[in-house]
Amino acid sequence: VIKEIRFGPQTDDHDYNFKLKHAENFLKEGAKVKAYVFFRGRSIVFKEQGEILLLRFATDLEELAKVEMMPKLDGKKMNMILAPKAKK
Repeated sequence: VIKEIRFGPQTDDHDYNFKLKHAENFLKEGAKVKAYVFFRGRSIVFKEQGEILLLRFATDLEELAKVEMMPKLDGKKMNMILAPKAKK
């Protein structure tokens, strides 16, 4: 199962934390998380901000998930896939 979480390039801290909590729940249920930043119109100039956001997301979920695919720009979307770590 793959759950998707969508960000904008200028996602606020509160929205970010809200989506982080959802991702934690998805990973605890054993689902993969596909996080992506969607660039609309001229916001594509903020590619670096999108990548920084996704990398911050990965480091915040470090104890629950491993990065399966690093952030990669695909058209107007920058995708990253996180998989839950195996339980000990």
